[in-house]
Amino acid sequence: MSDEWTKGRHMRREAPDIVIAGGQRTPFGAFSGALSGIEMTDLAAHAAKGCMVDAGVDAAAVDHIVFATTVPSGRDSLFAARVVGQKSGLPESAGALGVVRACASGLQALISAEQQIRSGHSAITLAGGAESYSRVPYASSVVRQGAKRGPIELEDMLDWAYRCPFSQEYMGETAENLADDYGYDRAAMDEWGAMSQQRAIAARDNGFLARQILPVEVRERSQTRVVAHDECLRADATPQKLASLRPAFREGGRVTAGNASTVNDAAGFVLVGERATIEEAGAKPRGRIVDWTVVGVPARIMGHGPVPAIANLLEKTGRDVGDIDYFEINEAFAAVNIHAERQLGIPRDRHNLYGGGISIGHPPAVTGIRMCMTALQHLENTGGKIAILSMCLGAGQGLAMMVERA
Repeated sequence: MSDEWTKGRHMRREAPDIVIAGGQRTPFGAFSGALSGIEMTDLAAHAAKGCMVDAGVDAAAVDHIVFATTVPSGRDSLFAARVVGQKSGLPESAGALGVVRACASGLQALISAEQQIRSGHSAITLAGGAESYSRVPYASSVVRQGAKRGPIELEDMLDWAYRCPFSQEYMGETAENLADDYGYDRAAMDEWGAMSQQRAIAARDNGFLARQILPVEVRERSQTRVVAHDECLRADATPQKLASLRPAFREGGRVTAGNASTVNDAAGFVLVGERATIEEAGAKPRGRIVDWTVVGVPARIMGHGPVPAIANLLEKTGRDVGDIDYFEINEAFAAVNIHAERQLGIPRDRHNLYGGGISIGHPPAVTGIRMCMTALQHLENTGGKIAILSMCLGAGQGLAMMVERA
């Protein structure tokens, strides 16, 4: 055995410098809205192609896709990662991985793509997800075994996604529980809901959101129109108007349609790869994942999740809230963001400045990708360096990710 061979074999490989490049998403369509007539995998392929064009990378250079979707919406949904990769023009030799981590499924696609690169199993990975909640089917759990007699009950598979698997409470009830436990009132939630709408509308009007949105052509009867903006923005949302809405989940409750996230159809992607490979392929690095953490919390107050997740991440990276230039925390419910601000001391002028789940929408497989693009845009525009992305997850988890501008 030669010394040269031994030396090479035991040399430690330097940690790869993994970066995020590009980034495009479709508009977030309203439930049964403009994008509801498009198959989920077609919508995803549209966004994936747009991401590669935005990055300036040819599809032939991408050797893997990591794809998230949370609820099947069509015949090809269970094979969606592979289907979307092929519809997007990736080489037939490219690998495909499907991931699910509840509301953080989009961020998990980003994490898993980074792990693919770090482990040496991929060079450039397309990371993202799509949801078509308007197309989620109804199901029967008795037909296969043979119903004995009488009507057959159909269950809404989308309803499964919005209920806690342990208590069968709607997720909105868990936000009510959080507000009960920590004393958050309806007025504060409505104030947040109105602010989210105002911030998103400003971001739409000043072109901030347009930078990340890939318009979609939709066919309506004999005509075609272009959808270029998120559909759930409401210019008329004020705290006073939101105060008139009825509670959605509990008599006398605080959670309403005005301070909770919407149901959507959407798709979005970024590219992930080692810096040298990304640059060689023609893309400009935008950021990188510094670290991430995931925690479990009581499912009955799942909205608590971002608090310990962010606290753990800050401790792990040796930073504190004052070191973070920007926070994107998913607005599953206004109570989640109010809770994170009050428990962690997050300043409102560094938190969700461009709207969020309440205004733009929350398709779980896409939300994390949108948050990543938004945070990187903010850092690019302001010269900031570090952002944290975080969210609560149905069934009781919290995830936080730290990203750094490249």
